[in-house]
Amino acid sequence: MTKPETRMDYGRRIARVTDHIAENLDGNLTVERLSEVAFFSPFHFHRIYREATGETLADTVRRLRLHRAAVELTRKEAPLERIAKHAGYGTLAAFSRAFAADYGVPPGAYRLRGKLLPPNPKKPHAMTANYRVEIAPFGGARLASIEHRGDYQNIGNSFAKVQIFFAAHKLPISRSFGIYFDDPESIPEKELRAEAGLLTGAKIPPHDRILEVKIPEMLCASVLHKGPYAELERAYRHLFRDWLPASGYEAADFSCFEEYLNDPRETPPSELLTRVHLPLKGDL
Repeated sequence: MTKPETRMDYGRRIARVTDHIAENLDGNLTVERLSEVAFFSPFHFHRIYREATGETLADTVRRLRLHRAAVELTRKEAPLERIAKHAGYGTLAAFSRAFAADYGVPPGAYRLRGKLLPPNPKKPHAMTANYRVEIAPFGGARLASIEHRGDYQNIGNSFAKVQIFFAAHKLPISRSFGIYFDDPESIPEKELRAEAGLLTGAKIPPHDRILEVKIPEMLCASVLHKGPYAELERAYRHLFRDWLPASGYEAADFSCFEEYLNDPRETPPSELLTRVHLPLKGDL
């Protein structure tokens, strides 16, 4: 499949999802179900969808429910409370705030206009940096790892705990990896999940939180990011928005992971090097 055909195929698959959402606004709209509709890996679907459409799945559901509410406001005499509930809001106040944010006026004023008007325009895509994508086998890694929950920018605290564990047991520290299970722009911060791990060839001493986690051997696309960790989203945006849809590849059923190539305790933020890996379907 050529690159233009691949991008068109991604576009058609995303369009199937938006059509499915529009036709099932009150149905099963989990990421697992929607990824099945598009035949994408659920491990990466949040990012694939967001980069293709410029909004999260939750944003699309909210936007389409508010559009349905706008239609109801112009065509029905139903009480505002009933329309708010149909749109998925528990209170009229919450519905009014959300509706006004999208349409510029509260629902009561919108109803008085008596005609369907479009919502406020969306913000355009942010530009991304230019990265060179490398496609190569990843040889696998056996990690001593601790689960991290919450803001990904605080994962350094989790790495510090693993480093202290290594020092206490006189284990050599070589390479460090972070495995990231969620899209931070799609999932509430407190629900974000990750693993902070250090490569080890030794048996991991018993510990209630530090456990063995394996990254398997697999084909990966990767980019090298130079700069602060807070700017790593630019690398993901390039992989998922600019490269993957035109690449001819499919994302595999394993989460993205990062390898940190220098020590943030000794390196200025502008000089930090991080290799971001996107697992791919395909032979090694």
